[in-house]
Amino acid sequence: MLRKLALTAAFCLTAVSAQAHDYNLGDLKIVHPWSRATAPSAPAGIAYMMIDNRGVSDKLLKAASDVAKAVELHTHIMDGPIMRMRQVQDVDIAGGAETKLAPGGLHVMLIGLKAPLKEGTTFPMTLTFEKSGSVTVEVQVQGISAGAASHGASPETKRKQ
Repeated sequence: MLRKLALTAAFCLTAVSAQAHDYNLGDLKIVHPWSRATAPSAPAGIAYMMIDNRGVSDKLLKAASDVAKAVELHTHIMDGPIMRMRQVQDVDIAGGAETKLAPGGLHVMLIGLKAPLKEGTTFPMTLTFEKSGSVTVEVQVQGISAGAASHGASPETKRKQ
């Protein structure tokens, strides 16, 4: 019985650690960087995360990863009745706020994937901020149907109360 309980506890801890992976860089906390698996022929992928800024305003200037030929910061905009993706020069990270890079809003675009993104794998991505410097995070590749409901799809910046 004790052995079964120990195995169950170990499994639960592994599952929790696989779900929650955060990175600290000064006053910034990068929460759960993730991506969806891609089809074998997909030319691009997208990475998402939440950035919790407990300090003064900063900017995400760029992202870089060897999984793609190019990595760009993007957002979605309405162009008449059509939603389109557009590259942005940087992403404002307001002080005392959470900035979400999520489906339907800001995101990191991985252009020219060198190989498909496979569920259950991870890949490194380096984020460079104007004031805080750089940090390399591990992006978890989730299922192709992983979505906004479980990761907070709201593209806005939320002020902390």
